[in-house]
Amino acid sequence: MEHDWQVRADNAIAWARRRLGSTAYTSRCLAFVEDAYERSNGVEIFGGDSAGESAEIYAVRDNTGTPAFGAFAFYDSTGELFGRRRNWGHVGLCVGDGQVVHAWDRVRIDHYLEIPDLVAPPGWDAPRWLGWTPVQRIFRGFRPKDWEAAGDAPAAARRMQATRFGDGPGPA
Repeated sequence: MEHDWQVRADNAIAWARRRLGSTAYTSRCLAFVEDAYERSNGVEIFGGDSAGESAEIYAVRDNTGTPAFGAFAFYDSTGELFGRRRNWGHVGLCVGDGQVVHAWDRVRIDHYLEIPDLVAPPGWDAPRWLGWTPVQRIFRGFRPKDWEAAGDAPAAARRMQATRFGDGPGPA
């Protein structure tokens, strides 16, 4: 399965839909969408350390219309996390027709234009739509990876977040 983008997106979306309602990814939206692609396709992808940083790396402001199927949909989202106030960003995975599966207060599906209307966590500004990046860009520089050794996806995401930023409460 070298470059069948439709299959890769279908796999990621099926993985993400199976987690609807879960609170295991609260404050880890980027880990959620990356895990959807990585764990369902046996690969490792490389973006930034936060959704805000990944939005810059992926140049999402170049694609501001309705996100394509399988795309990462990005938002500015500023608040305090790990003792620092900055634009950490927010990201979801487009499942079609402008609908985005994302980790907010729980894993949920919302229309990409309605996400800015969600109630932000205390101390956070409402998210603002930025743009999206296609599957092909997400996979630039990817490599195969066996995720079995990493164990439970949400637990691995928590460990990685703690390693990168320290431990503490965060946004949905």
